[in-house]
Amino acid sequence: MYRVVSLKLSTIYHLNGHAYISLVQWKYTNVRSEVLMTQNLNDLDLSVNLDKKMYKKKLKVLQYEMLNAQQFLLNNKIGLILVFEGMDAAGKGGAIKRLIERVDPRGYVVHPISAPQPHELRYNYLQRFWRKLPQHGQIAIFDRSWYGRVLVERIEGFATNEEWSRAYEEMNNFEKILTAGDYIVIKFWLQVSDEEQLKRFKEREQDPYKSWKLTDEDWRNREKTPLYVEAANEMFEKTDKKNAPWVLIPGDDKKYARVQVLQETLAHIEREAKKRGLHLTNVLDKAHLEDAESSSLELLEEKPKKQKQKMK
Repeated sequence: MYRVVSLKLSTIYHLNGHAYISLVQWKYTNVRSEVLMTQNLNDLDLSVNLDKKMYKKKLKVLQYEMLNAQQFLLNNKIGLILVFEGMDAAGKGGAIKRLIERVDPRGYVVHPISAPQPHELRYNYLQRFWRKLPQHGQIAIFDRSWYGRVLVERIEGFATNEEWSRAYEEMNNFEKILTAGDYIVIKFWLQVSDEEQLKRFKEREQDPYKSWKLTDEDWRNREKTPLYVEAANEMFEKTDKKNAPWVLIPGDDKKYARVQVLQETLAHIEREAKKRGLHLTNVLDKAHLEDAESSSLELLEEKPKKQKQKMK
């Protein structure tokens, strides 16, 4: 969705004796142009990957940046809402874990969303999500979300055609209300190939520490993959907005996906801060900031590798 076009080499910080370029100084541009173009899962390249050494290096820097961003949001009383959707076993939980691994645990909450409880069915479907919104300055992460209305509820028949058809506008309005105030919203879809998903299912089946993740419903949903892809593509077409964008993440390589989620989150926070007349600076330890030029472009120049396998 975004690509790096330039790097401002004016901010360096030191972490554990090593100098790092502040990643939020990267300048991003929307390659989909000023007018958002429709995203499609069929166009996603699932072959990209990241080697372990570069993964660890980027993760260390990005997690520091995420901690810094959390303190920035707290100081400026801006709430952050992150939505995670995607195919089963696409790596949503792992991406969320790395996103929050180094931040202040008092400043975030993760909401695992499942089917509504009987008492929740007495209200509009959005009511249970209104109740879970973070305070200004806090972070809320939704592992599944209100988009279930146009995904599982649509496919399984839990919502009528009229109900899920009008839900696109309802959810756009919901997010518009949030972003018009003191909230930042970004939505992630993690995608895996059928082959990689099957591999992860079988690994979970054999791992006593992960077998709880696998259900009969997960196996049944594999047969409905084309329906979910169709529903997701229509969802992107109708709800991918500048104020609350969708970011599609190739998930066949977990390391690449985790880094991308952190990178895109930080980039979006930076853009939204600028819209508010703010600048995302290092608020953790200003004594470690230096104004200097650096020729170290290792993180920028390292490009993700591509596997031989291409998405079908």
